Amino acid sequence: MTAVNGTDLGLRRLAAGTLLAAFQGTEAPEWVLRELDGGLGGVTLFGFNVAEPAQLGRLTTALRSAGDPVVSLDEEGGDVTRLAHQAGSPCPGNAALGAVDDTALTAEVYRAIGAELIACGVNLDMAPDADVNVVADNPVIGTRAFGNDPALVARHTAAAVRGLQAVNVAACVKHFPGHGATEVDSHLAIPVVDVSREVLFERELEPFRAAIDAGTKAIMTAHVAVPVLTGATPATLSPAALTGLLREELGFDGVVVSDALDMHAITRGVGLTHGAVRSLAAGSDLLCLGPLPTAGDVRRIIDEIVAAVGDGRLPAARLEQAAARVAGLRAWFGSFSGTAGERRVVGLRAARRAVRLTGAVAPLVDPLVVEVDTPPSIAAGPVPWGVGSWLPEAEVVRVAAARADANALLTRAGGRSLVVVVKDAHRHPDSRALVSALVLARPDATVIEMGLPIWQPDSAAYIATYGAARANTQAAIELLR
Repeated sequence: MTAVNGTDLGLRRLAAGTLLAAFQGTEAPEWVLRELDGGLGGVTLFGFNVAEPAQLGRLTTALRSAGDPVVSLDEEGGDVTRLAHQAGSPCPGNAALGAVDDTALTAEVYRAIGAELIACGVNLDMAPDADVNVVADNPVIGTRAFGNDPALVARHTAAAVRGLQAVNVAACVKHFPGHGATEVDSHLAIPVVDVSREVLFERELEPFRAAIDAGTKAIMTAHVAVPVLTGATPATLSPAALTGLLREELGFDGVVVSDALDMHAITRGVGLTHGAVRSLAAGSDLLCLGPLPTAGDVRRIIDEIVAAVGDGRLPAARLEQAAARVAGLRAWFGSFSGTAGERRVVGLRAARRAVRLTGAVAPLVDPLVVEVDTPPSIAAGPVPWGVGSWLPEAEVVRVAAARADANALLTRAGGRSLVVVVKDAHRHPDSRALVSALVLARPDATVIEMGLPIWQPDSAAYIATYGAARANTQAAIELLR
């Protein structure tokens, strides 16, 4: 093979082919186009890359003009959306679909999501989330999960895979071997799932087995440690998890994609470049780098992979194996022309079936809406939520629960309808305290929970949406009116 400055260009191309890079802006930078020409595996797009569908289509066309990239993003519906990050998703997320528990509907929603993605040139969706959310205080999963019952999560995961892949968008089921039983966000540290092997197989792994049986093209790793399986090592870096369990025991022969390597669970442990090498050695085929690594970081990661082959840390055969799997994925990709507006129609229908009302809602009279602010998760990012734009006749006040004056709000609401909007109140003691104070004085108030409906006040009408997507909001307002 040709060599330049002592580097085997074929080896360097293999190394580059394992990376999914990211970049800022709505146009492809020259460095990305150069790397694609040099064999870069593809890109992961984020909200900051997306202005509107036509622009995204132009961007992905430009990317394909430089190579044959895997073009991926996170489009789960609900809180995690890249296509609709500016206004909120027209599709409810997994929690709402799990609440309805109609697998045909789940497949239809994901098929509509896939149709919109493929029309924009995206061929790999980092979805669905197959985690079994058994810890109510989970800071990173929550409404992203179909629920806390393994069988329910399994059947809806399989339905989502079928829906996406029916339109030739590859599903990437996440986060293997399970992120639902955690109280730590892996963006910040290494969560631990300390369960027996029997519990792991009966609970965490059931949805992944269903996804494999449904033919999912890709599975994403989790930066979680499972002591019985990986010791203190995150699964993303563990041969026992990715090769022993996923490949050999579960029989998965598709593409293994790492979760973002710029997350602290990796960078504060082994570092970005060493993490890349170790994840490949463990069994990953594509490395999602996340939004932070720069052009220089990408070059350094490629250099480190090449060096690791040279010093024996990473067998060249492992890179060849990864390249063959990704080539198989590219060969599977196809094209599909979706129906305009399909996602909005099916999304609203699903949200209407998911929304739940406890108690009776009184007619609105000069309503005051108090939206109790909740910081966004790192995974979702700053996606808008709330009911203000759906109630033009209302006065909307957004407050931080810890600093809100309940008495002042009650005075302001005197003689008026009071609507209190919260998101995951069960996770925020200040939110619960504020809502309790308001409904104690105003039992005629209506509380709208736009996260998981785990906690609710003793009095007041209560609307549970199972998510904060635009479709969830519209369904709640229809009940409120």
